[in-house]
Parts: sequence; C-alpha cells; structure tokens
Amino acid sequence: MPTSTPAAATASGARGDLVADAALALLAERGMRGLTHRSVDEAAGLPQGSTSNLARTRQALLELAVRRLAEREARVLAPHEMPDPAAGSASVVDALALATHRALTRNRELTLARYELALEATRRPELRTYFDAAGALFREQLSGMVTAMGSTDPARHSLSLVAWADGLMFSCVAGSFSAEVPSLKEVRAGLQELLDGMLGGKPGAKSGG
Repeated sequence: MPTSTPAAATASGARGDLVADAALALLAERGMRGLTHRSVDEAAGLPQGSTSNLARTRQALLELAVRRLAEREARVLAPHEMPDPAAGSASVVDALALATHRALTRNRELTLARYELALEATRRPELRTYFDAAGALFREQLSGMVTAMGSTDPARHSLSLVAWADGLMFSCVAGSFSAEVPSLKEVRAGLQELLDGMLGGKPGAKSGG
C-alpha cells in the first residue's frame, strides 16, 4: 500500500513552510481534530485547495508538519549557542537548559504540536516511522555529546536526558505543573544534577584538554 511520503517530501519552499507552520499552529490550538486541509488553508490565508495541492492526504499533511517541526526545533539554538562537549559538562548543560526552557516559554506552541503528533504516531505506523526518523539526528548528536563527556553508556544516558527533559516539558506545558514554569536557572540546576549523577558524580565531568 503506497504512502504519501513523496508528496510531503516535495512540499518545499515558502508555500510549503507556510502550510506546515499553519498546521503546527492549529495542532497546538485545536488539537488533531482541528487539523484539516480546509482549516490549514484558512489559517495560512491561502485559497481553498492550496494545502491539498501540497499534501493530498491527511498522512501527507502530518508528515509535512513533522518535517517542519524538526526544522524549527533544530533552530531553537543559534549556532553560537550550540554546546562544545570538549569544554566539559557546563557547556552542554547550558545549551540543553536553554533549549528546554525555550520549549516551555517562547516555543510552547511547538511543544504542544509535537505532543499531538507524537500521540497520533502511536496510531499511524507510517507516521511513527517518519516521526522517529525526523528525531534521529538529535538523538545522534546527544549521544555524541555524552560520549565526549565520558559517558560509559551513551545510549542509556541519552535516553535518560531525553526522558528528563520530555517529562519536565510535558508537566509544565500540559500537565499538573502548567502554571509553574521553572526558570532557566532551575532547569539548568536539574540538568546539572542529572548529568553529574550519570557521569559518576563529578561536576563538570571531562573538561576538554
């Protein structure tokens, strides 16, 4: 049975980004039920049928949204804000804390949209594959960071970091702590404690040399 991945892959350029951004905004505002081709056209200010021309099926529209989500989340940190693992854990903690805090504040809409897409992927095997592939680069980068800092089990430690950050984001965006967003300083302290524990209780483990 053919999938609509090629349609999503060819939906590039300014109009494709406009449609995908509108889809993400609708997911955050209305949830999965509020996402239709017609609603995306309206939200993007495009003529009726524009979204269908880019993504003919719902699967293709969801894949387009996942692709755009990955692109936008990859730009949460500016190049000069990216961590240098060789400088020790402080550089990584600073970067991860900043990215996590932004997900709770100025990028809250993206975080909500990601949860909607993640849940939908549990019901759509084709979307699951696409969603996981979109996040593979981040997982590889994170594994490289913890390896450079001296991790003896990068896969397990990467999972622990992601689970901690995802748990914090869900709790503060959609869970019982949604009215209590932690400060950047508090997020950083939690991450530092986690990394220190994973890396043998050595603050600033493996500084560069």
